[in-house]
Amino acid sequence: MILLDRVTKNYKKRKTPALDRVSIHVEPKEFVIVVGQSGAGKSTLLKLLTREEKPTSGKIIVGGIDYERLKDRDVPALRRRIGVVFQDFKLLPNKTVFENVAFAREISGASNREIRYTVPKVLNIVGLKGKASSYPRELSGGEAQRVAIARAIVRQPKILIADEPTGNLDPKHAWDVIAVLEKINKYGTTVLLTTHNQEIVNRLKRRVITIKDGRVISDKANGSYEL
Repeated sequence: MILLDRVTKNYKKRKTPALDRVSIHVEPKEFVIVVGQSGAGKSTLLKLLTREEKPTSGKIIVGGIDYERLKDRDVPALRRRIGVVFQDFKLLPNKTVFENVAFAREISGASNREIRYTVPKVLNIVGLKGKASSYPRELSGGEAQRVAIARAIVRQPKILIADEPTGNLDPKHAWDVIAVLEKINKYGTTVLLTTHNQEIVNRLKRRVITIKDGRVISDKANGSYEL
């Protein structure tokens, strides 16, 4: 599903590589946690996967797509196959929960009939069945993040990247969000989670990839937070 083979990324203003010969293989339907201190290379890794950045060297293949052969005009289609959730929810404040999630389908050309069918199902998956008419200002932080997750998965991506999705949440709402990610993973979506939350990493008992100074220093099944 995701393959990085000796990937290096250099930036002109940095003396050392942001990523240095990183090799990672993620199987379909895996749930993988990526940890590392600020500046370790996590954000660069995610930008490479979503094709916001190109590697200096090495090979990236995601869902059978070789990024070396990927034309710029095909990048939007690639991104439709990868859902992304950020620490800040990026919801549209003047749209309801339903409209925020529906917007992701509208811009990909879905019909109104398809949107009316799909959006309620996705809101049910993330536990927001009764919040369709609410506005972002009326939601808790955990609910807002679950709307962001619903928006990311409404196009049924094969991969969901969750970049510090619990960073702004209290423990209860953080675990609500993690429970939704686990549920989505059970449905067959590959989940890549980055987090600084040591308790979440240790309790989930999932595969943990640790990045330090641009290199993978540890990759363990049923791993723990080692930094």
